[in-house]
Amino acid sequence: MRTQTAEHLEVHVTEPGRLYELLDDAEAALRQIARPQCYAGILVTRHDPSRYTLALSDTVPYGETREQILS
Repeated sequence: MRTQTAEHLEVHVTEPGRLYELLDDAEAALRQIARPQCYAGILVTRHDPSRYTLALSDTVPYGETREQILS
């Protein structure tokens, strides 16, 4: 399941086998938003094993994806 705003997506994983598919789809959607202006990279934050947020971030260079894990 995925919820979103223009520059932020939240992924809730209910089937662990689909984790990478859901994250890849969310990342691809954000890349489409960032591509025209080439202005931001993507920051993936793991809140817990079933909840992730992906956001365009000007602290991440365009074309890159970085990850962080919260406690």
